[in-house]
Amino acid sequence: MEPVTRIVIVGGGTAGWLTAGTLAAATRESDERPLEITLVESPNVPIIGVGEGTWPTMRRTLKRMGIRETDFLNQCSASFKQGAQFVGWVDGSQGDAYYHPLVLPQGYFETNMARQWLAGVSDGSFAAAVCPQEALCEAGRAPKAITTAEYDAVANYAYHLDAGAFSRFLQEHCTRVLGVRHVAADVTGIRSAENGDIAAVLTMQAGEISGDLFIDCTGFRALLLGEHFGVGFIPWTQVLFADRALAVQVPYPAADSPILPHTLSTAQRAGWIWDIGLQSRRGVGHVYSSAHIDDDAARADLRAYVHSIGGDAEALPMRKIEFQAGHRTRFWERNCVAVGLSAGFLEPLEASAILLVEIAAQFIAEQMPATRAAMDPVARRYNTTFAYRWARIIDFLKLHYLLSRRTEPFWADNRRTESIPESLTELLTLWREQPPWHDDFDRAVEVFPAASYQYVLYGMGFETRVPPRGLSSQARAHGEQLFMHNKQEAAAMIQRLPSTRDLLDRIARYGLQPV
Repeated sequence: MEPVTRIVIVGGGTAGWLTAGTLAAATRESDERPLEITLVESPNVPIIGVGEGTWPTMRRTLKRMGIRETDFLNQCSASFKQGAQFVGWVDGSQGDAYYHPLVLPQGYFETNMARQWLAGVSDGSFAAAVCPQEALCEAGRAPKAITTAEYDAVANYAYHLDAGAFSRFLQEHCTRVLGVRHVAADVTGIRSAENGDIAAVLTMQAGEISGDLFIDCTGFRALLLGEHFGVGFIPWTQVLFADRALAVQVPYPAADSPILPHTLSTAQRAGWIWDIGLQSRRGVGHVYSSAHIDDDAARADLRAYVHSIGGDAEALPMRKIEFQAGHRTRFWERNCVAVGLSAGFLEPLEASAILLVEIAAQFIAEQMPATRAAMDPVARRYNTTFAYRWARIIDFLKLHYLLSRRTEPFWADNRRTESIPESLTELLTLWREQPPWHDDFDRAVEVFPAASYQYVLYGMGFETRVPPRGLSSQARAHGEQLFMHNKQEAAAMIQRLPSTRDLLDRIARYGLQPV
């Protein structure tokens, strides 16, 4: 019945500091005697920092931590993300592009607009028909105005950010404002308790650091969960083939160059290239499968892309990152829980890595066991919940690949039946007959809701049969009303909202209104 009062987070970076900030903010708000939170970070291990894209959940996360959005945007070279545009994923032909926006379809909680769209009540792309965000992205508009309060939105949005700057920003806020103790030290060993728990981590520079709950944020190494407890790793390389990334930072040609209001994901012969617009530069990277292309050819493809957007491809250094798609068999073992890369990694598509850190940290904060006796039931619930989360993310990422009609070996292999999870095959069978909807999934809150599947399916040209029972005149009239409202809303937003660059310049000069 020993109380849980001391939390030790091993490892920094985005995962470590987001977790520290989330836990510290929650305990300071709710507890008379807040938890003692210590983050142990090696001064000699560089941050991987691949992910520069987030989900809209980041707004809530930062707000709960007491961070001003103005400070975050200005200090992390951050910009606004309103979704992703996928170019060349269907067949690579001229004009092959679609959007996965962050705004839900019109009337999403009362009617399934996919039924009306499939029945021909509206023409054009599905995303453009049901929400205004595709039009905003095409027009280069920001998702809010300078008069919109911090974290509020005219159109739903997430962020693009400089991962290294973000980690430093979080570290400063967590230690100065939230009372997180920061220890710069290399972990050299682990001392076990008599019951098999971790009692303390041993460090070179700071000696022994004891705790009641240990959070493993040590990256791919998984020092605590993997090396110490021996929790196994489940590879998903038979489903998701990408295992390499080349990353490069591309300067803008001018200080006033436009900033993309969305992530640009461009298909390649053996993978895809991300293009993320920050305030000071573009973050560009090539994700690819080493079984389908060698490093030199992948580097040549990335250079060609950088050249196409006006960058000096030969002069810019490229950083290579190797990874294996997969996750741990369990994520919480005894008094240790893994968050971030130590729990697993799939690939950068759809910015799922940082999202998983956020929801993991929030789960731990909300379900923080009061005593060691309460920890095992919490751990079982955590493991069940996150096994489901990872499985659904794998399904969603695979969906992007298997719907492609590209003919290169990489894309053809992604269509092989044996590479498609059974759970996804079953859903696709269902969706041939009826469009995705809320009850197709097991949880009330999904990482990717039915709307996300609709955007990808119908953006990729997936065919669902026209509703066999037809649409009533009432349903058709309601659909026409919503489609017309969407067109009017999109036109009004384009008129009133500034460009992304213009808004960020104004925020740097004047700041946003505090909440």
